[in-house]
Amino acid sequence: MAMIELGTAVTAATVGVLVAEFTRAREKKLPFYGWLGLGLLAVAEILMFRGVQPVATYFTPIAWTAYILVADAAVRAIRGRSRLTATPVRFVGLAFLSIPLWLTFEVYNLRLKNWTYVGVPSNWTLAILGYAWAFATIWPGILETADLVEAFGWFGKSQPIELPRSTERALAVAGAAMVLVPVVVPERIGAYLFGLVWLGFAFLLDPLNRWRGWPSVLGDLREGRRGRLWSLLVAGWVCGWLWEFWNYWAQTKWHYTLPMFQQWKVFEMPAPGYLGFPPFAVECFTIYTFAAGMLKWRGEN
Repeated sequence: MAMIELGTAVTAATVGVLVAEFTRAREKKLPFYGWLGLGLLAVAEILMFRGVQPVATYFTPIAWTAYILVADAAVRAIRGRSRLTATPVRFVGLAFLSIPLWLTFEVYNLRLKNWTYVGVPSNWTLAILGYAWAFATIWPGILETADLVEAFGWFGKSQPIELPRSTERALAVAGAAMVLVPVVVPERIGAYLFGLVWLGFAFLLDPLNRWRGWPSVLGDLREGRRGRLWSLLVAGWVCGWLWEFWNYWAQTKWHYTLPMFQQWKVFEMPAPGYLGFPPFAVECFTIYTFAAGMLKWRGEN
């Protein structure tokens, strides 16, 4: 119980910082759809704890849909523009693309068996709806949170860092090895190596994105801009705690079946696992940028 209280305290403190910084940085009132998101989240929490269907089953995607509305509205209140209002078609595309992007990790999990889902509806159509809706919120949740953190203005320009081309090639090769090793080694060993997957795609794809002239962390560092990198890392921290906080009480949820650290759980996640969320957010950015570039989507990522 102490670990649950600890997790709740960390989650509350994290959200508290976001609220305080939004209050400091906002230029306009929160748009109406932000209040709609807050209301939806509050109602969903009440109905979930009372076991009211279908909210109890679909609580996770409902909560994240509400959160995304709030985060986007907060960005608009600070910057005057946001993903949802400036490029709504692109935003919808991001949500739909989030589904196959996350399925990549689900395919890894078929072999590595690091988590499993419980409480999923027995009706296959309803189950698919829940999976698709939940997966569609992952990339928007991460990127909207990163937008919000970056809008706070915490990170200014710094000394440019330009890595040699050979180093960038080495990063890409290392990334390729990281995403391959967990599935080519024996299964009992691969189960311990899922952390490589949370890092590997970032190392593999970010150099490719820079070479193609698409947004990239390496490109940002060359220009002395570290805001996106740090904002993504903070976004991973924020979303990680929110994912696990909301998941813990949900009726339909995931359990981690990692072969280590099970005695150190905070909510459902073994405590060291929270260190994986910040780099995962960077990976989400690099994967989405690569996919959007291959699809020839124009504009900011």
